[in-house]
Amino acid sequence: MATDHIRYDVLVRDALLAVLRRVLIDAAEHGLPGEHHFFITFLSTAEGVKLSPRLLAQYPEEMTVILQHQFWDLTVSEDRFEVGLSFGGIPERLVVPFNSIKSFFDPSVQFGLQFDPADAAAETPAAKLPAVPAPSALPVPAPSTEKPDEPSKPSEGAEVVRLDRFRKK
Repeated sequence: MATDHIRYDVLVRDALLAVLRRVLIDAAEHGLPGEHHFFITFLSTAEGVKLSPRLLAQYPEEMTVILQHQFWDLTVSEDRFEVGLSFGGIPERLVVPFNSIKSFFDPSVQFGLQFDPADAAAETPAAKLPAVPAPSALPVPAPSTEKPDEPSKPSEGAEVVRLDRFRKK
């Protein structure tokens, strides 16, 4: 098999992260249009993630947050987003680096992206490119609830961007 000197996998990963970043920037500046809302799943112990000890104890491996009606102070930078959410009536401020995100799903239009945070460090030399999640070919789970503290369930019919044919095996 030929060596991919162009690194299409990194280019595609960066492009998909740019989509996610742009969507969050638009939501921060203008709010969510129409029925759009976002389920974002991330690794709760990844480097740079900031959660309260209470949330970390409740979600020791990964967490799904929902940006819909009750979130505030959404800010987006080049490498992360920060948002205020309420969990069990207690307001919390979360910091979520993009390299910790496992999936993004907008159920209003059945659009989803799935990333593999574990691949980011292994595939990309830290000195050359920033560590960002690699897209994965797994189906995006569609959470069935709108409460951040309840686990999500897979859904039928979600449209997923599949990239496995472009990735090195």
